[in-house]
Amino acid sequence: MSIQIQPRPHHQLEHFLTPSQFEMLSSLMHEHSYSKGSSLIWEGEKAEQWFYIKRGKVKVTKSTEDGRHLILFFLQEGDFFGEFAAAGNQRYSFDAAAVEDTVVGVVSHTELEALISMDGSLALHFIKWMSLMQKTTESKFRDLLLFGKKGALASTLIRLSNTYGEKVEDGILIRSKLSHTELANLIGTTRESVNRMLSNYRDEGIVSYEQGYLVIRDLAYLRSSICCPDCPVEICRL
Repeated sequence: MSIQIQPRPHHQLEHFLTPSQFEMLSSLMHEHSYSKGSSLIWEGEKAEQWFYIKRGKVKVTKSTEDGRHLILFFLQEGDFFGEFAAAGNQRYSFDAAAVEDTVVGVVSHTELEALISMDGSLALHFIKWMSLMQKTTESKFRDLLLFGKKGALASTLIRLSNTYGEKVEDGILIRSKLSHTELANLIGTTRESVNRMLSNYRDEGIVSYEQGYLVIRDLAYLRSSICCPDCPVEICRL
C-alpha cells in the first residue's frame, strides 16, 4: 500500500505565537506523564490548570444526563486546552483522559493569565486561537443539528480524513483506529446506528476496511451529503 502523508492542520496554539512568546509560555510549564486511560481532568473540578500535549493523545468528553459520554475532541501533540473563568470560580465543564501514554506540560491558570496580561500581542494571538477552536466546535454542532445522525457521521469521517488521513491509491486511509462506540459518542448516537450507517456506506463503496483501518473511498459523496461549506482544515478537524 503506497502512502503519502498529508500535512497536519495548523490549529495548535504554537502556530499562533511567535517563537519567543511560545518560549515564555513553555517556561511556565511543568511536565507530567499520564498512562493510557488515566484522567487529566474531571468534569466539575475547579479549573486551575491548562495542558499542552507534548506526546500522546487526549480524549475530551462531556457527560449527559442519562450517563452517556459525548466525545467533544480527540486532542493530539501540539494541542493546548483548559478553561477560562467567565465569572467567579470556574469549574471544568468536561472530562479529559489519556487515550495512550501521554506527556503534557501543565501551566497554572493564574500564571497563564498573568503572562497574557503582560503582553498585548500575545493576548491578541491567544484570542485568535480561541476563536478558531470555538469555530471548530460550532461547525461540529452545526452539522449534527442540520443534517442529523447520518450527516454527523459524514462530517466526522471528513474530519477524520483531515486529522488522521493519509492518501493511498484508491482513497484516504484513516491511520487512527476508532471503535464504532467512539464514533457513536462523537455524534451522540448508538453503536448500532453507526454499525448500520457504516454498513450501508460499505455496500455503496463509499468506505471500506483494510487490515482493520477505515478507508474513505468517496470523499466527494460525503462532502456533498452535508453541503460541505469547504471550511479550512484548521476548523474541519476531529
